[in-house]
Amino acid sequence: MQAHGDSDSGVRFAHADSWAGTGTNELLTREEQEFRERDLLSPLATKSVGSGNRAIQEEPDPYRTCFQRDRDRILHSSAFRRLAGKTQVFVFPDDHQRTRLTHALEVSQVAVSIARALGLNVALTEAIALGHDCGHGPGGHASEDALSPYVQEGYDHAVWGANTTLVPLNLCSETLDGIRNHSWSRPAPKTPEGEVVSWADRIAYVCHDFEDAVYCGLVSPEHLPSAVRDTVGAERGSQLSRFIWSMVDAARTTGRVGMPDAEAEALAAFRKFNYESIYLRHESVAQAKSVIDLLQALVEHYAAHPMLLPAQPHVAPDPNHIEADSADALRAAVAYVGGMTDRYACRQAVTLLDWDPRRLPTGIDIL
Repeated sequence: MQAHGDSDSGVRFAHADSWAGTGTNELLTREEQEFRERDLLSPLATKSVGSGNRAIQEEPDPYRTCFQRDRDRILHSSAFRRLAGKTQVFVFPDDHQRTRLTHALEVSQVAVSIARALGLNVALTEAIALGHDCGHGPGGHASEDALSPYVQEGYDHAVWGANTTLVPLNLCSETLDGIRNHSWSRPAPKTPEGEVVSWADRIAYVCHDFEDAVYCGLVSPEHLPSAVRDTVGAERGSQLSRFIWSMVDAARTTGRVGMPDAEAEALAAFRKFNYESIYLRHESVAQAKSVIDLLQALVEHYAAHPMLLPAQPHVAPDPNHIEADSADALRAAVAYVGGMTDRYACRQAVTLLDWDPRRLPTGIDIL
């Protein structure tokens, strides 16, 4: 079917009886949005005017702020799409379990709910949230242990995502800072929006990882410590609501991005429970070891045969001109393997290394 035309306006519409419009011919330009931010956003919120510092300067977009462009670039990037095939907790999850992609979307929802109520820059918040895990390798956090020995600075998914994976997108420095420093082990982000994403990441994963584990039968709501159940409840909906609105209340009383003592202690107890009951259970540790062995074998194979690597101009020189097993070869191999999905990494191991399928992480079906 084709769009429906209007001979008077020379414009076509999706439906024969289409009526929708704006009621005005005035457009909300980037400049108008930036002007409105002065009145709508909180005093310490990150304003689009004066921001947008990119490694390579660009002409501003006529209708999108700099952070809206960042959000859109991340959303359309291959690094973001590949999160659909990367482990959150369970290697190659079934249809009802989270992936790194759905985790990023849930972090974005939590972060935006907080940022909007606090009068912060929603577009920047969303860009950081969507991009925060783009540096993750296949197989979950085990990939950091697997890949760290091969790069001088180690492989921290937050730093690698900002400094390597997302470099081709030419994102704003404020967006990259929030991605680089979203982990609590890192320095504090330079923007309140980045601080919000740091909290939202932890809120989202403790709640949804527990829900996935309940679905699998690994734990049950009754197993949650009383400090968690009595404060935020045993179901994801009540947990998210309490954590989110506690942060809003904290900002209302202190003007700071944080969480009241009771909820913060519940969040810490919740995370501790997940580590002990889910992440560090015997099967998870064994699975992590199989991931590490596989990824390291792949890195070493590609580093020894750099001509097999694709071109990655932002990482290393032309692979046809890289010396085997050199620092450049190792870095290019890490970047390539780190970008793989779970399934592709396992398929490459079986194809290139004659890897025994019985050694693949549990849950992987490469066919």
